[in-house]
Amino acid sequence: ILIQKIKEVIGRENVLISIDQEGGRVRRLTPPEFRPYAAHIEIGSLDLKNAKKASELHAYLISQDFHELGINVNLAPCLDRLHNNTTEALKSRCFSSDTDIISNLGKTMVDTYIKNGIIPCIKHIPGHGSVSCDPHLSLPSSSLSENEFDEELKPFIACRHSPLAMTAHVIIPFIDNKNPLTQSKIGIKKLIREKIGFNGFLISDAIDMHALQGSISQKALKSLEAGCDCICYSMGKTDELKELSENCPKLSDEAQQRLDKALQILHTKREST
Repeated sequence: ILIQKIKEVIGRENVLISIDQEGGRVRRLTPPEFRPYAAHIEIGSLDLKNAKKASELHAYLISQDFHELGINVNLAPCLDRLHNNTTEALKSRCFSSDTDIISNLGKTMVDTYIKNGIIPCIKHIPGHGSVSCDPHLSLPSSSLSENEFDEELKPFIACRHSPLAMTAHVIIPFIDNKNPLTQSKIGIKKLIREKIGFNGFLISDAIDMHALQGSISQKALKSLEAGCDCICYSMGKTDELKELSENCPKLSDEAQQRLDKALQILHTKREST
């Protein structure tokens, strides 16, 4: 009922309604009303044949849950590569340390969501599995060289056809040693748009995280100026929402085109069981 009321207030049906339903520790729809979906790491620990089957079923069942509720975007899958020092906030959300496995399972989920009329959002582009610092608490910085970081990019390249992607709040020194990727114009251009070749709609990770500095509107504007198409804000504080609405510009023409392309997925004929 709430989702339908939101659409009525806005005046159109194709409103993006998104949640994080990765599985494991990050799932907004929980038992007993909803299935206890597995974490990415559990799926990735299976042999590849069964892992791909599990990934497809995982995305299919979540898609059916979403259709029942009116949700149309899943901020998933996570394509970050697992490292020995990966922050606890991310560890179980990674499929594997093997980028071939991540690429295979990530692509399976992305394709299954699209086939079932749900818009997937790959994250956290271009990868922040190599840091031990939790961006919810402070700003991480990757110690990987440019050559080493190329391995982190492989799953995102394999899934660059995803209509949406979410940025990583992480400094990648070889590309920009001052700004987190979310707010790095050169990082978004050189790594995301050029090297990965992602041409879809780019969303910032939540700007209320402590990895970013400044007022809520300063964080938003810096992210948009760097090349994000829109920002993600998750706290829902009325005063901050008002501040954002008063200060954020409308979508650019390019961003609108990328969004329109993503919205076409909502008209996909759903697969039958």
